[in-house]
Amino acid sequence: MPKETFFNLPDDKRQAILDLAIEEFAGHDYKNASISRIVERAGIAKGSFYQYFADKKDLYLYLVDLAMQEKRDFMSQTRLPQPDMDVFAFIRWLLRTGVDFQFSNPKLARIGYRALYDDVPLPDETQALIKQGSLVYFNQLVAGGMARGELDPGLDPDVAAFIFNAVFTELGDYMLSRLDLDVEKMLEGDLSAMASAESQAIFDAVLAILQRGMAAPATGDQGA
Repeated sequence: MPKETFFNLPDDKRQAILDLAIEEFAGHDYKNASISRIVERAGIAKGSFYQYFADKKDLYLYLVDLAMQEKRDFMSQTRLPQPDMDVFAFIRWLLRTGVDFQFSNPKLARIGYRALYDDVPLPDETQALIKQGSLVYFNQLVAGGMARGELDPGLDPDVAAFIFNAVFTELGDYMLSRLDLDVEKMLEGDLSAMASAESQAIFDAVLAILQRGMAAPATGDQGA
């Protein structure tokens, strides 16, 4: 985590360094992200960086933690449209909200995404936080859906949770690529792509596939 000297910086200088670090780690994997580029663009001596962070990994872990916290805050502030939605309506809302976060915070979202796949050993507590916020959550969601009779009782619950988690993790990046979105415009507040017909069609297609494969069979089909 940052040293006290980082938090003692004037707000505008601290934010400028943070913004440049986010941009660097969003644009490069851990191995290729460069502290030299960050300090050069920030106009500070490289030695100053080590007054703020212990090393490159210290900065990286801080950014991963920041990305996870921002996403948790975003999700918690987004209200459910209906409190009694079935599992598939809830999954649609969850996917939509996750993609909304990625569209609104593409660089932080990319850092969080890279944390799942970069071959950088993360501390046990960081790995636990990532897992707790994703796969464990979907296991609970699947268990609830099966208990209410909304999901096929023949499903392997662990596989179902894995599929939901994989879609949730990958969908935002897929849509950025599929819709060929301009990240810079999104950073400036242009989020119109979220409401586009093509965006809605992707959500519809994803949910149709998930529901076709996992929904409990209709009452008349059970004896077929």
